[in-house]
Amino acid sequence: MSKRILLCDCMATQNVDLDAIKDGTELSAGRIYTNLCQQEAERAAQEIAKGDVIIACGQERAFFEMLSEELDAEPPQCIDIRDRAGWSDEGKRAGPKQAALIADALLDVPAERTVDVASEGTCLIIGTGEVAFAAAQSLCEDLAITVLQLDDTDAPSDRRFDIVRGKLARATGSLGAFETRIDSFQSLLPGGRGAFSFSAPKNGAKAECDLILDLSGGNPLFPAHEKRDGYLRADPRNPVAVAEASAQAMRMVGTFEKPLYVRLEPSMCAHSRAEKVACSNCLNACPTGALTPNGDHIAIDPMICAGCGACSALCPSGAITYDAPPVSALFRRIDTLVRAYRKAGGSAPRLLVHDEDFGKEMIELAARHGRGVPADVIPMSVSALAGFGHAEMLAALGAGFAGVTVLLAPKSDRETLENQVALAKALAGGKPVDLIDPTDPDALSDVLYVETGPAVATPALPMGTRRQVTRVAAKALSPEGGVLDLPEGAPYGAVLVDTDACTLCLSCVSLCPSGALGDNPDKPQLLFQEDACLQCGLCSNICPEKAITLQPRMNLEDNALSQQVLNEEEPFACIECGSLFGVKSTIERISEKLAGTNAMFNNPDALKMIQMCDDCRVRAQFHSNNNPFQMGEPRRPRTTDDYLNNGPSKRRDH
Repeated sequence: MSKRILLCDCMATQNVDLDAIKDGTELSAGRIYTNLCQQEAERAAQEIAKGDVIIACGQERAFFEMLSEELDAEPPQCIDIRDRAGWSDEGKRAGPKQAALIADALLDVPAERTVDVASEGTCLIIGTGEVAFAAAQSLCEDLAITVLQLDDTDAPSDRRFDIVRGKLARATGSLGAFETRIDSFQSLLPGGRGAFSFSAPKNGAKAECDLILDLSGGNPLFPAHEKRDGYLRADPRNPVAVAEASAQAMRMVGTFEKPLYVRLEPSMCAHSRAEKVACSNCLNACPTGALTPNGDHIAIDPMICAGCGACSALCPSGAITYDAPPVSALFRRIDTLVRAYRKAGGSAPRLLVHDEDFGKEMIELAARHGRGVPADVIPMSVSALAGFGHAEMLAALGAGFAGVTVLLAPKSDRETLENQVALAKALAGGKPVDLIDPTDPDALSDVLYVETGPAVATPALPMGTRRQVTRVAAKALSPEGGVLDLPEGAPYGAVLVDTDACTLCLSCVSLCPSGALGDNPDKPQLLFQEDACLQCGLCSNICPEKAITLQPRMNLEDNALSQQVLNEEEPFACIECGSLFGVKSTIERISEKLAGTNAMFNNPDALKMIQMCDDCRVRAQFHSNNNPFQMGEPRRPRTTDDYLNNGPSKRRDH
């Protein structure tokens, strides 16, 4: 049985285009209902009992799930095409958008990879005096509490929790695996009368815990502390904040699933080679410190990673890719939205990208209490806003969206998004790509109610890696080809070589992480394939002659896909066998410099060896008078005759 969808106009307050939804989604839809959650609930129950039903209503999801439970039936999938769509006065034209949102909701998104994190409830409370002790007393029945007291207030006689004094020197880890170092450490001595005393201070005490409740009022212990699982921080002067943090700590006991937000392919990483640092985009952008250098590539601590996605958007090689969900699923969503919109009769939609919290709420408020969102603007929520980079923006434009707008949230990584929007604009061939930061829902509507141009004439399918999708989309947006200038730091571009300075030592070739630079085994040539260049800068950093510079650009011509000669010279012919080797100018220059100036090459025969290939040089060296391999005349082996002729005869003579 094919899936059926129940459509409701919510007491005739919204327009629902039955034909457009059928055309865009190919779902079976009988008619449009008016009040499925009340007067027509019996009809909803009948359809739910049949199974394989979808209800186009998100607001009353709880009611329909309760109804299915009473019927002992599978709960229906509920899809919001009203508030999520940005309900507006242009409702009569909203059919294609409704079809697109339904098609998007029906996609199967791969389940995110997770790892189990166990917390047994050992909690370190850091603070001074009464605030820390009060928090410990409220939590000690549910958690194993240790208070790190930062002052010398008399410790309470309550022995349900431990008390130590000292200074926290270092803290690392996350939920279930914090490690701390405490200097000036003093443990409580429970014996005696009067106030408790403490042991003599010592440095370097180490402790492990599952949770940290920081009530010190000082600087946070971690960068982007609000994203560190298991680290709770509250202003000790705010009792409400302390109570909320304490309540949150009580809920952090048990086994939790930690998403593995990103994938890393170390072999593709362009961080460094031969101890020369190149690309550090991800390291500079990571807010939590989850990324660290690890030899030639970087390493990711998945327990610290908060899944902001900035590293994926900025990685030039694709060594880091967002995986919750994977970027291929996002490309599929983009293509599904625009295809369903066109199939339902629309022509040039715009994409509004937002996060799952702030942006979603702004759109819903604009829909219910303001002008809403224009009928040609399709909202799409993403789990990592900073991960929606230039490749995703180009994918949307290339697939058929007339424009892309990213709605910032208060805690969004503005710097990364501004960088990616600037790059996308340079690649977009004039199509609008915008970053907006409205202060309220009405301002959101005002920004979106603008005229835009047509979509791309020949859409491109967003399939492949982020680099491949970007290039294909850029060509679709600029079918005339040419070369697009890109901002500094772009991951696409050319390598420029000063041929007067370059000696064709080819050190850049041996270290190029993407294989964009190559050589010719038959003659001295430096080759370059532009579409493979990451602009990581390793070649310019490693070049001993400083002959290499980078030029950010996108070459849309076909020659960018094949190797081009950047520098070449005439090879030198071996003076013995005539085989070609080395670079003629280099060998002649070395011979000229060494002749008569270096004691090792005063001999003309020694100087000639510089002008020989490897095989001839070894042979010449072997047969020379001062052959370093010469070991002298070998000793003659002794034989039986030697013993018979020399030994016994001598004895008989005597």
